[in-house]
Amino acid sequence: MSVALVCGGSRGIGRGCAIGLGEAGMTVWVTGRTEEDGRGPVPLAGSVRSTAAEVTAAGGRGVPRRCDHTDDDAVELLVDEVLAAEGRLDVLVNAVWGGYERFVGVGPLSWGPFWEQPLGLWDSMHVRGVRAAYVASSLAARAMVARGSGLIVCLSSFAAKQFTPPVAYGVAHAAIDRMVADMARELAGTGVTAVSLHPGLVRTENVLANAEYFDLADSESPQFIGRAIAALAADPEIAARNGRALVAAELAAEYGFTDD
Repeated sequence: MSVALVCGGSRGIGRGCAIGLGEAGMTVWVTGRTEEDGRGPVPLAGSVRSTAAEVTAAGGRGVPRRCDHTDDDAVELLVDEVLAAEGRLDVLVNAVWGGYERFVGVGPLSWGPFWEQPLGLWDSMHVRGVRAAYVASSLAARAMVARGSGLIVCLSSFAAKQFTPPVAYGVAHAAIDRMVADMARELAGTGVTAVSLHPGLVRTENVLANAEYFDLADSESPQFIGRAIAALAADPEIAARNGRALVAAELAAEYGFTDD
């Protein structure tokens, strides 16, 4: 049974990634700051325990672990625990993110140009987004390279290539895409592949809580993104995609998986 680690799987796209990998029969370690529903830093449904239970119900084996991905020592202990328990790590999904909390009542609701945004928005997206992905990828890559195989997926956005406010959001995703491209150059020939993945508009808990601001006609379920990653992990020619920014809907057309 393949082993995956989904960082940031309490809710949102990360939760869907974990469930999609569970559908593929994987053991999925699910991390996040919310251990039990209703007891997390964000007033939205979801927790590592409930996601892990859904992974198991989908056909995989879910393993919940609380982890703050801004704590490097905690992340290192987590990766060590996965490797000690499973003996391998086949797939890493970096879905940790920050900065959306203001839309569900955590901090002031902020709009407008960058000079009207709270300065902390930069750190929310770059520390809990870009840096968290870098740390987890670095720790996972050590084991993957030693074993000669593995897949690292960093969730990104079309904002990496086009203007999407706020400024910190687009810059963070451009950084993720560039980070993956540069990691891929150094991973070339090791058997480990790194890609970034661009979802469309995803029906996360936060999006649904603010549904009046979105046109959901062409939106995607979080699980759809998980199916994209499962398809990539099963592709024997995955190395050909090393360093690329991939689009979930385009992968669906190519691999033949569908949304709910």
